[in-house]
Amino acid sequence: MNPTVLVGMSGGVDSSVAAALLTRAGYRVIGVTLNVWPEGEDVAVIEREDACCALGAVEDARRVCAALGVPHYVVNFRDVFRRYVIQNFVEEYRRGRTPNPCVRCNQFIKFDALLAKATAIGADFVATGHYARNTRVETGRWALRKAADPRKDQSYVLYVMNQDRLARALFPLGDLTKDETRRIADELHLHVANKPESQDICFVPTKNYRDYVRKEDTTAVRPGPIIDAEGRVVGQHEGVSFYTIGQRRGLGISSRRPLFVTEIRPEQRILVVGDEGSLYRKTAHASQVNWVAIEGLHGPMRVMAKARYHAEEVAATIEPAEGVVRVVFDEPQRAITPGQAIVFYDGDCVVGGGVLELEPRQNGRRLAEELRDGAGETHGD
Repeated sequence: MNPTVLVGMSGGVDSSVAAALLTRAGYRVIGVTLNVWPEGEDVAVIEREDACCALGAVEDARRVCAALGVPHYVVNFRDVFRRYVIQNFVEEYRRGRTPNPCVRCNQFIKFDALLAKATAIGADFVATGHYARNTRVETGRWALRKAADPRKDQSYVLYVMNQDRLARALFPLGDLTKDETRRIADELHLHVANKPESQDICFVPTKNYRDYVRKEDTTAVRPGPIIDAEGRVVGQHEGVSFYTIGQRRGLGISSRRPLFVTEIRPEQRILVVGDEGSLYRKTAHASQVNWVAIEGLHGPMRVMAKARYHAEEVAATIEPAEGVVRVVFDEPQRAITPGQAIVFYDGDCVVGGGVLELEPRQNGRRLAEELRDGAGETHGD
């Protein structure tokens, strides 16, 4: 019997073409759409056309599956989505950090929970419409590689894929460009061929995370002081949940020069601001590291590092440091943000990745000097 694959169907063109290609390749395809929106949620959330978890995704996915002649089911993942994605999203902002919900959704929802469902029904694989590739290498390990189309590569948000997940994952779009994907959808007369791209933070109805955090966390509005690098109070903020490192707008500070958030101290409800030069750091740390290309890090290693989804890769050295990975960039990097993912590459292969951590630094002249030259060393939490 041909292998069975559960395809996560978001109702978009990417997952639709993934299902079509697998069907063409002879797999027994089962389309699955994940119901992750909470009951009673604002209609604006579940009807957003550009949200991969929108209510309309069910109908779009059902129509595609009907056109392909494959079964389609809706699976209720509301509770696990709230527990692992939404609650973490709100909690991270409460802690003065900037989360990446797409990474956690891939880890806990699109693969862990969906793989558990696949196992329960005896399916062999799980497939998605991500642009990435996974291959077996000489060492016997599974490698996660960049997509052929650098403009659409999504390996950054898939760094959490461990060996077990990679062994049962299929990425049919890894060798395609987005234009080729849409062309295939058009040739197959799939009605989603020209559907808009889904956007990050799909569960936020207004596309403004501050509105969502304010609704979900009744304790988020906790005003506090905004101070400069010398410790002088220069303003007041609404609550640390509403700010992120590098933010300039919305500070409500009158100043002759542009000021940016350079540090967030949630326990003290303090924002530290400084000039743009204060945003640059030469070092950072990564926690919760998942190694992909290697089993573990035993000494310094040269890599290309990517500290945001849309950031450029930069040269760095990584080394083990008491339960975390120390990252030393060749050149100081702007607005290294706790909570964001940092992913390490060797060519087109993902070496591993983790969550960025920075140690809050003390007030005073030494802080000002460190911020000015970006040379202050940081440590993990």
